[in-house]
Amino acid sequence: MNYFSTVISLLRDRKEFLAEIYDGVGLKTKMAALLISSSCFFAIYGAIIGSYHSLPQAASSAIKLPALYLITLVICLPTLYIFNVLFGSKQTIGQHFTYLLTAVSVIAILLCGFAPVTLFFLITVNDYSFFLLLNVATFALTGIIGVAFLYQVMKPISDNDGDQGVKVRKSILRFWLILYGFVGSQLGWTLRPFFGSQGQFELFRPREGSFFSGVWNALLSLFF
Repeated sequence: MNYFSTVISLLRDRKEFLAEIYDGVGLKTKMAALLISSSCFFAIYGAIIGSYHSLPQAASSAIKLPALYLITLVICLPTLYIFNVLFGSKQTIGQHFTYLLTAVSVIAILLCGFAPVTLFFLITVNDYSFFLLLNVATFALTGIIGVAFLYQVMKPISDNDGDQGVKVRKSILRFWLILYGFVGSQLGWTLRPFFGSQGQFELFRPREGSFFSGVWNALLSLFF
């Protein structure tokens, strides 16, 4: 319960929570709490979308969805940290990681908020393309909100440093957020299926195409 109370404190008093991260207060505790709680939220949503296919797919998606967000974060973290430090940031890699976990936790909470809606359409609509696009839209919306949250969280850090690298680090952050979106989208495509499809259960599918070609094909299947 202490893990989830940390997330509640992030939602209720974001300013104080982020100030503690900036001052390096209780970083290990915050990292553990945000990591565990966000993984639980992602697992719940993953189980729901995976149950479109079968119980094994639900279990697989409950594991793969938290892994998707965490692996994406780990892949992109060094780029953000190294370039920020290169242009004058004094924040540690632990502080960077904790800030990113706050944004991931916000996304996880938002997905849990959409879970009843997704479950409703899962029960009432038997159309794979529609269910796929519905969840792509849900992931896109929650991702945009999470990215906007992260930008607002990390932008004041640069403003308060008062050095010549402020503008550069803002540009780096904007570039990194775009990079994060592309890496996450393609990694999600690589780890598919999350929803499953007609036929036998698959843990992974062969590598082919890209996330964007997959969404385009789903659109064509839905409307044509």
